Amino acid sequence: MKKGLVLFWMALALTMAGTAGAEDIAGKFGVTGRIGFLVPADSEANVFGADIQNISTSVGFVGGGGFLYGINRNFAAELDITYTGFTGDRVFSSFDFNIINIALGGQYRFKEMSKFTPYVGLGLDILVNGANNGYNIDTVPGIHLAGGVDYFLTKNLALNSELKFVVAPNADITTYGGVKIGNFDPSSFSMTFGVRYFIN
Repeated sequence: MKKGLVLFWMALALTMAGTAGAEDIAGKFGVTGRIGFLVPADSEANVFGADIQNISTSVGFVGGGGFLYGINRNFAAELDITYTGFTGDRVFSSFDFNIINIALGGQYRFKEMSKFTPYVGLGLDILVNGANNGYNIDTVPGIHLAGGVDYFLTKNLALNSELKFVVAPNADITTYGGVKIGNFDPSSFSMTFGVRYFIN
C-alpha cells in the first residue's frame, strides 16, 4: 500500500503540473463508465482452527460507473458503483474475494485549460464484501481519496483517468454457521480509465 500511495501522489502531481482544465460542467449531469485494475490489501485467517495466517491477495480487475453533477464551476457531486474480484492465497487453501463499492463523494475541479480538467475527490464508501467457499464477510463503511483528469473530446464527451485510495476497517470473515475465522481488509488502491458523457 505504501508503494501505491507514492505512485498516487506522483501521478496526481504530474497531472496538476501539466494541465489545468477544459469544460465548465456547472449545472451539467454526467454519466461515467470505467474499467481498470485494483491492488487490494492483504487479509488474514486461521488454518483449520490453528494459528492466524496471512492471506496474500492478487491484483484484480475493477469496473463500474456512476453519475456526476456539476454544482458550480469548481465543485461536483458524484455517485459511483464499482465491482471487483480477486483471489487470496493462504496455506492449504485460497479465497475468491469480491467487493461492491458504493461511493458517494465530491470533487474539486481545477480551472480549465486546453482540453484537460484535473480534479481531486473525497467521499464515503459502503463496501459490500463477499467470498466463495461458504464464507460470509461483513459489509463495512470506508472513505476514499481520488485524483484524476477529464480530457474533453467534445463539449459533452470526455475521456477519464482516475487514481483512488479506499481506506476501511477490517471486516469479519465467518462461516455460514457464524464462526469467525479471520479478518478481511477491504482497503485498496485502484487506477481506472473510462468515458464521461455530460447532458446539458
